[in-house]
Amino acid sequence: LMVNNADWLIELGYIDFLRDIGRHFSVNRMLTAESYKTRLENGLSFIEFNYMLLQAYDFWHLFKHYDCRLQMGGNDQWGNILAGADLTRRLEGKIIHGLTLPLLTTSSGVKMGKTHKGAVWLDKDKTLPYDYYQYWINQDDRDVEHFLALFTFLPMDKVRRLGRLKGADIREAKQVLAYEATKICHGKDAADQACKGAKVFEVDITEKAFASDDFYNEVVHVPGYSISYEEIEQGVPAYILFERSGLCKTRGEARRLISQGGGYLNDKRIQTFDQTINSKNMKNNSLLIRAGKKRYMRITLD
Repeated sequence: LMVNNADWLIELGYIDFLRDIGRHFSVNRMLTAESYKTRLENGLSFIEFNYMLLQAYDFWHLFKHYDCRLQMGGNDQWGNILAGADLTRRLEGKIIHGLTLPLLTTSSGVKMGKTHKGAVWLDKDKTLPYDYYQYWINQDDRDVEHFLALFTFLPMDKVRRLGRLKGADIREAKQVLAYEATKICHGKDAADQACKGAKVFEVDITEKAFASDDFYNEVVHVPGYSISYEEIEQGVPAYILFERSGLCKTRGEARRLISQGGGYLNDKRIQTFDQTINSKNMKNNSLLIRAGKKRYMRITLD
């Protein structure tokens, strides 16, 4: 059974919620929760402060209407889960339970999640298979063996062999991790395409390579964005093209990236954020723009 907590939270009256639910929570006790203590160091917003009350209310609602007696989550949710169990005990006089599991963390102790590096979606329309592949390629060398064991179905003897690789050889293990994880999520064809696209940029690319016809035939596996001939003939400011193609989330972000020297056109640094990109920059009806060191986008004609 899958339910959406918006079905009951959206209809809540704020005053009624404070009177009926908020009175059961002690601010002093809430601030002892690990999830609040860590956030207080960098600033805790009011909406974040209310999260415990809403999650506790969810647990009570699920018990009340669906007889849910166990909530599972990461161990950073322990305080919120206990709050729900306590609220249910106060309102219903019943005991319900919580079970937490260790969080997935990197070797540096950082939680793998959207808060740290942004969300990585399993939906290809939100995170392209190529970008998903690159996410795994860019993991810390120290995490590769651990992630191969967790996120692939490879035999453990092969995982251990790959985990023993050091120095430049660790690249092989990262490629296996990225390929296997992408294949599980998006299928073999998508993994093959992502792998071919990544291999184009595994070596330093010379200016001569960018001038060759063969190079632009090889980059067909790189994520692409299509634009009309009329528009590219007229010219598009670089920051707008970076935003529209998805390399940057907003035009403001694109302006900052390019102004700080992080935007490239056919591997040449873009000088100003409003530099015009037009058909003269195309080779074989395509061009490449890059954000930072590794994020490429192939621009083609409709």
